Amino acid sequence: MPIVDTLPIGQRAPWGVGTRSSSDAPAKRRILETANRLFYEDGIRSVGIDRLISESGVTKATFYKHYGSKDRLIVEYISQRHSLAREAVDEVIRQKDDPKSALRALIDLTVADVVSPGFRGCAFGNAATEFTDSRHAVRQIVSDHREWYAETLSGLLKDLGHPLPGDGGDDLVLARDGVMTGGYAGDPIAATTAFVRVANRVLERTRD
Repeated sequence: MPIVDTLPIGQRAPWGVGTRSSSDAPAKRRILETANRLFYEDGIRSVGIDRLISESGVTKATFYKHYGSKDRLIVEYISQRHSLAREAVDEVIRQKDDPKSALRALIDLTVADVVSPGFRGCAFGNAATEFTDSRHAVRQIVSDHREWYAETLSGLLKDLGHPLPGDGGDDLVLARDGVMTGGYAGDPIAATTAFVRVANRVLERTRD
């Protein structure tokens, strides 16, 4: 069953979604780009369809033709966030010559995110707090994202000879959770400094 079919059907369009053409793509992208900005800045549940339509510069018919409901747009939003994160991490790993350099670069990437203008915490953590049912499609995507990230880090640590790469990967993921929360709610410099200390302790257990 497609993951979007697990979503409630509230606010669904009263007409068919129609067929898509190449001329529709810019409008669809614009809606998703608007959702990406508003959902991250203001929260998913607080942003209504009327605001999404208005700030996307599309008609209501266009919105419903492409997404059918806000629920489907939410799934597309969090799925895209996951895809972009994977692309960014894969690119970092490709650019580095060894797993330790890749891990260092991923740590630096997290630090850069936390201290960047407009940072509002982890998009996945924020989404999870708004969808409390662990069976909801959003929570499934968040869970898949976290599992992928932990496995990626654990794989790099294994390549470096860490004695417990799974534990080390979990430590780094939880440290990242902490810096994402602390960096937004508190002092980002103090939070990122603590995050780097934890990461260094994990890396100290590797052979290289």
